[in-house]
Amino acid sequence: MKGRQTERIIRGFLYLIIAAFLLWAYRSGAFQFILDNPDDLLYLLKQHIELVALSSFLAVMVSVPVGILVTRPRFRKYAWIAVNTANIGQTIPSLAVLALVLTYFGIGYFTAVFALWVYSLLPILRNTIAGIENINPSIIDAGKGMGMTSRQILWRLELPNALYAILAGIRTSIVINVGTAALAFLIGGGGLGDLIFTGISLYDTGIMLAGALPVTLLAITLDYVLGKAEKWIIPKGLQRNLDHV
Repeated sequence: MKGRQTERIIRGFLYLIIAAFLLWAYRSGAFQFILDNPDDLLYLLKQHIELVALSSFLAVMVSVPVGILVTRPRFRKYAWIAVNTANIGQTIPSLAVLALVLTYFGIGYFTAVFALWVYSLLPILRNTIAGIENINPSIIDAGKGMGMTSRQILWRLELPNALYAILAGIRTSIVINVGTAALAFLIGGGGLGDLIFTGISLYDTGIMLAGALPVTLLAITLDYVLGKAEKWIIPKGLQRNLDHV
């Protein structure tokens, strides 16, 4: 009961912050700028979504297989290498990552995608490893007792039970990526950062918030959709009280 009350208070506080942000955007002229320039906004929003979608997809395609691989007995000793390598990309400030990538790959869309990919790896990799390693050993022993092969144990027991943690890592990574993608404008990657940094350079809060508002709403929307998707993807018998999403 206490936990639910605390959750409601926190959620109410977050809603209050969002409402205040929307009011600030309205009073600064951000909504008027959006209404006057819908085509420009849609073009930049499309670029932003493409940046997030491609870099996140590549991060999932790398992090999940690597996370599975380093939890296998033969490769478990390499887990610290994989995690610490991903840690390097995550602990370095995003602007520094962009600058380093820019030095070697130049300016452009694919440079921005690569930088965002590097920055998206850790949450997915760490959650994949943690999800598999925290499975109750008795479940694995039961599988072995039933005569399951290592591959069957992985696909039928380990991955379904680790799915909640893996999806949580993907969800976190994507939401972070939405905000970080705004910096892609600085290296010619496009996206809603165009409006944000143009507004900053012109000292125009309205233009800046016309870019920041869609980024915020996109992050909130994706977080909500991915949270609901967890209920659909995770088998009902393995769901961990997702009703709060």
